[in-house]
Amino acid sequence: MLIEAEASDFALLLAGSAPRPLVPVAGDAIAPPDVMQMLAALAASIRTAFAPSAWMVAEAGEVVGLLSLVRSPVDGELHIGYGIAPSRHRRGIAGRAVADLVAWAGSDPRVARLGAETSVDNPASQRVLERNGFKVVGTRVDPGDGALLCWERRV
Repeated sequence: MLIEAEASDFALLLAGSAPRPLVPVAGDAIAPPDVMQMLAALAASIRTAFAPSAWMVAEAGEVVGLLSLVRSPVDGELHIGYGIAPSRHRRGIAGRAVADLVAWAGSDPRVARLGAETSVDNPASQRVLERNGFKVVGTRVDPGDGALLCWERRV
């Protein structure tokens, strides 16, 4: 389930807590603190032009991941990124979260397309996007992340 993430939610997650009635994922973190801080700042920046800009991924009462916009929308295209706590990998959670976002996007007249990028070395994330109707539309090399596949899906 996706739940809109506000600045206060990011603050709680950074402090090792979660908004009630949810609890933080047991056993590990969704992301390292520096990544979580970067995501909070990015969501706040995008939220000034487009909201929602980030969502908590919740399963069984736990916040187990995040899904967010990774840049401000342009011409109806939202670029997304997502991450699930390592202890919750391989359970279909990312796929369900992306499916929920696709359903939400289909009901929002501001959204025409969804985009995402995955490492060429991340077949699990590639499968998440494929199963949710995304198609590879190109490649690029990022200085920090290396070779990436660029994905798109119309809504």
